[in-house]
Amino acid sequence: MIGRWHGLVVDCPDPQALAEFYQELLGMIRVQDGPDFVVIGDAPDRPGVAFQRVPDWRPPSWPAEPAHLHFDVRVDDLARAGEQVLALGATRLDGGGDRFRVYADPAGHPFCLVHW
Repeated sequence: MIGRWHGLVVDCPDPQALAEFYQELLGMIRVQDGPDFVVIGDAPDRPGVAFQRVPDWRPPSWPAEPAHLHFDVRVDDLARAGEQVLALGATRLDGGGDRFRVYADPAGHPFCLVHW
């Protein structure tokens, strides 16, 4: 082993707002809080998801320009979870099927709700 996973950093225009969206979606807590860099996770001593301010952020144009990395979020009920993420500010994107649906977070990053 060379190292240990510390976290995933997501570029975005507003780290505070996007961290809040994912806190609600994933049930995580804020473990580091700054105006340009916010980290959420299960606990301060475990790997987390960071949101970093990037000037001139431009989201991918789904599906013509797919994301290079995205979250898959397992849910019990696709329809109910879909309504909940839309209420948080997500947008439904093209794609999906019986077991998953594609959305964009408020900054435009694609993510999937999955039910297996």
